Amino acid sequence: MESNQTEHEVIVVGARCAGAATAMLLARQGHDVLLVDRASFPSDTVSTHAIARGGVVQLARWRLLDEVLASGTPAIRSVRFQLPDGTDVTRTIKDRAGVDHMLAPRRHVLDSILLTAAREAGAHVRTRLSVTGTTSDQAGRVNGVRVRDEDGGSGRIGARVVVGADGVRSRVARAAGAPVIDRRPSPSATWYAYVAGLGADGFEYHLGDRSFAGVFPTHSGEANVWVCTPAALSPVGGRDRTERFVDLLAATSRSLGERVRTARVSSPVLGAVGLPNHVLRAVGPGWALVGDAGYHRDPITGYGITDAFRDAELLARYLGDALRGDRAEVEAMAAYDDERRRRLAPVFDITWRLSQHPPFEEFVRLQRRLSSAIDDEASWLAGLPPLGHPCCPAAA
Repeated sequence: MESNQTEHEVIVVGARCAGAATAMLLARQGHDVLLVDRASFPSDTVSTHAIARGGVVQLARWRLLDEVLASGTPAIRSVRFQLPDGTDVTRTIKDRAGVDHMLAPRRHVLDSILLTAAREAGAHVRTRLSVTGTTSDQAGRVNGVRVRDEDGGSGRIGARVVVGADGVRSRVARAAGAPVIDRRPSPSATWYAYVAGLGADGFEYHLGDRSFAGVFPTHSGEANVWVCTPAALSPVGGRDRTERFVDLLAATSRSLGERVRTARVSSPVLGAVGLPNHVLRAVGPGWALVGDAGYHRDPITGYGITDAFRDAELLARYLGDALRGDRAEVEAMAAYDDERRRRLAPVFDITWRLSQHPPFEEFVRLQRRLSSAIDDEASWLAGLPPLGHPCCPAAA
């Protein structure tokens, strides 16, 4: 590998939801973008893969929603809530912000659709290429990345701006020294598996005693079944992990546990304990962060993909202004970070409070606040002007 292969306006590190969307939106504006990822595609990643109303709005605006639906992911048009006393309420999803359904596509499908859209918009894409660090000029401004290919060859690729979209353990964030500006305790654990034959056709939420479980129907007639508990009460692990997982579901909701026992758990049980609730400063000289690299919240609200889509659009807008010279880079990037922090704040706060597994009445109150915050954000997203370029127009 040559030591200085190419120079680009932007290198986006990480080609999943946040990174592929950012690269696509920058390329649609006519910018020179390189999108890199150490993984090959299609491939899966740890995710419960629910997309809330705002994320569906984004897919529609970007002209990708029909393709996601055509891939076989079901349009979710109802939400079922089961309370600890057995009360069962099912509601039809209302048409708001031009959206009357939600989605939960498998990540190997969704990420590949976004990656293809970025490539079709004009972004250069390199997979199976690991970023090992960033490079800087004499003034300390980030000006590229160090990379290693699958054969062990190493080199450097230069760029005016490096965007870290490489997840919660972002190498770009570490290399740039991005500080944490809001950190909150992370006492929760989340576990999930895929279940075939469950007979679910809508999103389901089951509230137990200090636990919360759910069902997200996805591709091929399977459902992503998950459960969140305080970390100290989470016994999933060891060789009987599947059995313990189903026991945990049953302790949350007897009916859901019985349904999973009579269906077929079609995957290993995956999950994590103590994932961070934190916000990082997302900009600096020559670098920016997007998605989980700059902001991570507990999985209990299933809002990660929607957050990633929102922040990808914000960064593409402000960075696009800077690259075109319409706005000074320092001013544009500071504006991105400021608006990102304001937009994420409502759901971040609610998510963190829900992750404490508060008493029933408080949990329900927070869920109502969450519903309102989701609808408000979806309406704002639906009203954004399109991003595009004469040669490759964006969606209206």
